[in-house]
Order: sequence, then structure tokens, then C-alpha cells
Amino acid sequence: MLSHFEASLAQLSIHRIGNKLMDDHYILSESPLNLTDELLPKLLMQYFLSPFEKVQEVFRLTHHSGNLALNELFHFSSSYFDGTTDFHEVSQYIAKHLYNVSNHPKIKAGEVYVVSFENVQLEGESYNALGIFKSETKETYLKVFPEHGAFKVGYEEEGINIQKLDKGCLIVNAEKEHGFKVLAVDQTNRQNEAIYWKDDFLQLKIRNDNFNQTGNLLQVCKKFVSEKLDEAFEMERTDKIDLLNRSMTYFKEKDKFEVDEFTEEVLGNPEAVSMFKDYKSNFEREYDMEIADSFEISNSAVKKQSKIFKSILKLDKNFHVYIHGKRERIEKGFDDEKGMAFYKLYFETES
Repeated sequence: MLSHFEASLAQLSIHRIGNKLMDDHYILSESPLNLTDELLPKLLMQYFLSPFEKVQEVFRLTHHSGNLALNELFHFSSSYFDGTTDFHEVSQYIAKHLYNVSNHPKIKAGEVYVVSFENVQLEGESYNALGIFKSETKETYLKVFPEHGAFKVGYEEEGINIQKLDKGCLIVNAEKEHGFKVLAVDQTNRQNEAIYWKDDFLQLKIRNDNFNQTGNLLQVCKKFVSEKLDEAFEMERTDKIDLLNRSMTYFKEKDKFEVDEFTEEVLGNPEAVSMFKDYKSNFEREYDMEIADSFEISNSAVKKQSKIFKSILKLDKNFHVYIHGKRERIEKGFDDEKGMAFYKLYFETES
């Protein structure tokens, strides 16, 4: 989705942010970094932007009050893009804001890089963007170099691996009225202390495009089949797997989702159809997101969700049966003599 082949790094300011809860203060640089080395900008571009090449979700800056202007990052970014505030001054505001939300005891101190990019391509269009990155994880590197006809080994402590960006976001100067287009990554952990990056610092809400509509609807399907149907119907595990397979097949074969068509082809049963539509409405209210009854299906979202649609029938610890279709070719029974359940499989060829 994001391409930085023609992008350039215009300005860079670096600050250090401690943990406010632990009384570890921040240090602000007095001026932007002077990039005179020809190789360094290329390495920094790789470090900053490569992790976003496979990011599919596009977010918006938001605020819990509904007033977008109260989001600090929206205010800082707008003032920079509009030319009303100097880049380095904006970078200092951003660093202070990040420090103020670093209130969890497990949040690590680290360097914060605020970067101005030009000609970043997102969804086929070229934009300027403001990048915010934080490095928390430090590593030790060995250095081998020649000396007096032999080789010597040294090391560099507290180094940064440019292949491992800890946290980052790109605020793209597009669709300002909706909260800009924002890409975000957080690769250090998935625990509660990580929530501060997307929720407290950036205050993000995912953009409700076809990618997210497709992904969210597939989540509804999976939860509905796996959890809800048991309340009204006695279903075998094989029947649930069959419904999940049929749901995924619909999304793989169709270009557009239509809720009435989907429920008729996949569920069929009028009572199950009504339950599904109610479940979908409850899901939308619970997660505060609207899923349209009709939308273009995103193939990339289908591919991503297919990884969590399990079609495996696990029998004790002895057998795993992978069911990809043809529900009528598998039968369940019970052997009174052995006192054990069994499955009977029908097939034409063996490989």
C-alpha cells in the first residue's frame, strides 16, 4: 500500500523521552539533525519506512469527545502542514506530548525521531508526510576490521538495528477534514503498556474502507458460527467447519458482498439468517463501527483473514482432520462395542 521509492527525507529532529511515571525526564535537541552523509539518509529511510510497506490498515486521528481539534497530534500536524509552525518546534511539541502519556511503569525510555518526508506514495497518490518513530530496543554489534596485517574484533553497545523499528506512525497530508490518513506500527509488544502508542499518544480510529469492512464482516462470521449458533441449534463440529468454509468461499469467489445473498447462500435457514443479522447489528454497536450491507470485497483482507479460519477437526491427541469442503462425505457415528465415537470419510483418490 505504501511506496517510498521516490520519497525523500527532508528534515529530522531527534529527542530523548523517559518514563514520566518513573521520573525519567525528556531531553529536547536544540535544532534538527544536519544530514551531510550521503549514505545515512538512505539507511534512515529504510529504517523508518520499510515496516509500512505491508501495512494494510489506514487509521484516522480522532478524539473521544468527537472534537478532532482536541487531538494533539492533529493540531501539531495541521500547524506544520499549513506552514504556521516551524518543523523543529513541532517536533518538540510532539516529544513533550509523548512524554506526558508515558505513564505505564513498563514503558521504556528511548529516542524519538520526528521526520518530514516528501513524495511518499499511498494508495497511488504522492503526498508529504510527518513521521514519528521511537527506538526502545538496543543491541550490541560486533565490528571486524583489519589491523597490521591481521584482523581485530571490536563491538558497539547500545546500537539500533535498522531492520527492527519498535514504534512508528506516518501522518499523511491527505483528507485532513477526516483526521488525515495515518499508518501505524508497534512491534515491541502487545501488552497493556503498548496501548499508549495508538490509543493515548495518537488516539487512532481505523478507517472504515473496503479492507476493514471485509475483515470485520469475516470476524462477525467466525464469531457467529463458533459461538452464537450453539445457542439455537445443536451443531456438530463438522457442520461449523462447513459453514466457515462456505463463508470463506463466498468471499473468495465474489467481488461484492451483499448481506441477503450471503445469508441465503451460506446459512439458508431463515432463523439462522435472522440471528446473523441481529448478531451483526450487535457487533457494530459493541465495537462502534458500521458494516454496510453491501460493499466491494477486499482480496487482501480475505487473504489475511483466511489464516484464522480454521478447518481442522481435532480428535483427541491422535488425529487432525482438515476439512476443505464436501460436508456430505464425512459421517459421525458411535461404536457401542468400543465405547468410542468415530468419523467415516468417503473419498475417490488417495495421495
